[in-house]
Amino acid sequence: MEQLVSQQIRKIAPEQDPLRMGMGWTAEQLSLPQIMVESTFGDSHPGSAHLLGLVEEVCEGTAEARGRAARYFTTDICDGMAQGHDGINYSLASRDMICNMIEIHAGATPFDGGVFVSSCDKGVPAHLMGIGRVNMPSILVTGGVMDAGPDLLTLEQIGIYSAQCQRGEITQEQLDYYKQHACPSCGACSFMGTASTMQVMGEALGLMLPGSALMPACCEDLKHIAREAGRQAVQLARLGLKPRDIVTMDSFENAVMVHAAISGSTNSLLHIPAIAREFGLTLDAELFDRLHRGARYLLDVRPAGKWPAQYFYYAGGVPRIMEQIRPLLHLDAMTVTGKTLGENLDRLKQSGFYDSCNAYCQRAGITWQEVIRPFDRSIGTDGAIAILKGNLAPEGAVIKHTACPKEMFQATLRARPFDSEEEALQAVLTHQIQPGDAVFIRYEGPKGSGMPEMFYTTEAISSDKELGKTIALLTDGRFSGASTGPSIGHISPEAADGGPIALVEEGDLIRIDIPNRVLEIAGVQGEEKTAEEMEEILRERRARWKPRPMRYSSGVLKIFSDHAVSPMKGGYMK
Repeated sequence: MEQLVSQQIRKIAPEQDPLRMGMGWTAEQLSLPQIMVESTFGDSHPGSAHLLGLVEEVCEGTAEARGRAARYFTTDICDGMAQGHDGINYSLASRDMICNMIEIHAGATPFDGGVFVSSCDKGVPAHLMGIGRVNMPSILVTGGVMDAGPDLLTLEQIGIYSAQCQRGEITQEQLDYYKQHACPSCGACSFMGTASTMQVMGEALGLMLPGSALMPACCEDLKHIAREAGRQAVQLARLGLKPRDIVTMDSFENAVMVHAAISGSTNSLLHIPAIAREFGLTLDAELFDRLHRGARYLLDVRPAGKWPAQYFYYAGGVPRIMEQIRPLLHLDAMTVTGKTLGENLDRLKQSGFYDSCNAYCQRAGITWQEVIRPFDRSIGTDGAIAILKGNLAPEGAVIKHTACPKEMFQATLRARPFDSEEEALQAVLTHQIQPGDAVFIRYEGPKGSGMPEMFYTTEAISSDKELGKTIALLTDGRFSGASTGPSIGHISPEAADGGPIALVEEGDLIRIDIPNRVLEIAGVQGEEKTAEEMEEILRERRARWKPRPMRYSSGVLKIFSDHAVSPMKGGYMK
């Protein structure tokens, strides 16, 4: 084994030793493997407020394995707290900034290995990106999921209740009750939104200890996992086993197959390609579409299913999902255990892991098959995500078809374009939007405004019994992982880049065909046109189109909008 990086740096920089001893390190500890413990701990939201306890467990495990841990922190933000105001525009940019800070931390003071502790929408993908970028022996620990509230109340229902309250369908007192009981503990939100999806993706990529994704945040098992991760990080450092030695294109294909089985968040289409890029790999949306076609959808968890996300772990978590689709996976993919995926799955069956999970199921009064369907009794057989293309989205757009009403799988609608979410939401709530409309929200992509979620508009539509099955929402922005309904996002190129979505006019005919993966402008003012006629009409409109002034002239969002690639490429800064 070659000399540890930390020991090489000590020889070059004599200040290292006294500066560390100034923090309480002993002379003996200076010669041990040095592990950076990077977390998103902070009082920013429930997904991060509890992480310091896990960090301390990691540090204890590191010490037990004869290593020395150093804690680093870059707190993430909460998409939920950022909703309803311009704070949501910072969300996607924060992912890249957290990744940048990981590079700065690891680059300024090189370590022998790392443990990364995070829970939520941008923290987990940022850590996965950072792991690939710095490429030192590393392991991811996720902070799990919060408990459900009374009657299995979960946070993604609040948007629907809020829209119902605004329409006078429930009282303010009812809404207040739901708001006060939806988040009874720390952890990621208890549904298969972006946070939960990305925790699952971390394990599916082989960068977490087997069975550790999406544990209940308050369970003792999670503390044990954090401590074991500290121990394993030291072993990885001694072995010199780096993330790019572990994660290959086979690993990403495994992750996409798991994504299909859990009906994962559409925001994965932003994060997985950006993570792959940091590992030196190119992964486009076509891979998602190809692997989702014909894939079994197994997980009956909200927002598309019945149960809160804590039940996922009770049912056996990622390993149980992988066992159901085992013949479809690359079982020889390497993992942070130093063993292959197939070896890990076999060891779990022998270790009593599923017995422990079954005990959780018994206490909850369920069977694992109610939460994770067996392969031959799947909920669906065509995955969860579809990539649509056409003259409206030459680079593609994404829809989570498992959350879309069947009535909208093939439809021709009237365009109602809006240049901000605020205008569109007001039109929906005041009944200006009618059945058969295609509501466009544009200039909300990475360059337009940072690519915020269109959360309130999707909730207003999906909570309306008539509109939820008769209109569609289309945007170059994105959606919450909790969104349901006929929602098509990530339309690329985006409006700020002069994409066709910027050229849509009131009354255009919009054709949606999910089975055939088509999204196109098919006519003008209610009259259908041939493809050649539409091409000429769009050419004339483009000649008249003028770019809008950039929304941000300074600060982080100016930097982000100047450098972000298109939504379907991952929205990362190049």
